[in-house]
Amino acid sequence: MKTTGDKREIDRELRRQRTSQLYLIWLRLKRNKLAVIGLVFVLIMVFIALFSPWISPHNPYATRPLRKREAPSLEFPLGTDSLGRCVLSRLFSGSRIALQIGILIILFEGSIGIFLGLISGFFGGWVDEIVMRLVDILRSFPVIVLAMAIAGIMGQGIYNVVIALGIVGWTTYARMIRSRILSIKEESYVEAAYCIGEPSYSVLLRYVLPNALPTAIVMMAIMMPTALIASATLSFLGVGVQPPTPSWGSMISAGRDYLLEAPWISSFAGLFIMFTVLGFNFLGDGLRDSLDPTTKQR
Repeated sequence: MKTTGDKREIDRELRRQRTSQLYLIWLRLKRNKLAVIGLVFVLIMVFIALFSPWISPHNPYATRPLRKREAPSLEFPLGTDSLGRCVLSRLFSGSRIALQIGILIILFEGSIGIFLGLISGFFGGWVDEIVMRLVDILRSFPVIVLAMAIAGIMGQGIYNVVIALGIVGWTTYARMIRSRILSIKEESYVEAAYCIGEPSYSVLLRYVLPNALPTAIVMMAIMMPTALIASATLSFLGVGVQPPTPSWGSMISAGRDYLLEAPWISSFAGLFIMFTVLGFNFLGDGLRDSLDPTTKQR
């Protein structure tokens, strides 16, 4: 028979374990130099995105017909594009668009994938069979091609890009969370919860889900670069964010005709994408190694 004292004792033990685990994760993360570098890159990009209206030297939408494709100078640190717009200001403004789209994508696809992976791994049976077959069907198509088809049907725009990439991107979350749930179900504290009479929904919400969240957080950090590259690819191909809205992908596309004459139009946008992707990759790898130090021996 379940007692209040038994439940409190289990809750106290779980809170103690989670607190100690978080502290150990932070210590391991600080010792990972690449993870620290990635965190610095990410924080710089977040700062630029948040304060771009105030740190941009010029209006990112202002055109200057007489100052097209000017080389970098004191007035325009990264030069101007084919319409005379400040490249640096558009990159700063585009960072806000990029991070906004990236966050919306991982939240959308993460919510779907985590929910389906959770119920698939916990309940099993026909639920698991349906979810896994759906995952297999979606993963049989190239992600970008399927996303382009969905975005083409829905139309252009930020939110349509988010929906298109979210529909095809949740499968990775579902497979990873399902795998994690299957291992959590075998833990002793889950068996103890059943032994004291906890119902299935309580075990799922109080014991299984909280211990699967670290894996979900790491997955979101690791999938952020994929979301950024995919959204930039759609913009580059003309089915994502549309001009004149600043977008790193559309800036690369707009400057590809001037690579020899004005290489700064495309190259700096590519560098921004590269450093942002590296930052999230380093941080995601560091979080993964911190959560499971046996995955990488130093």
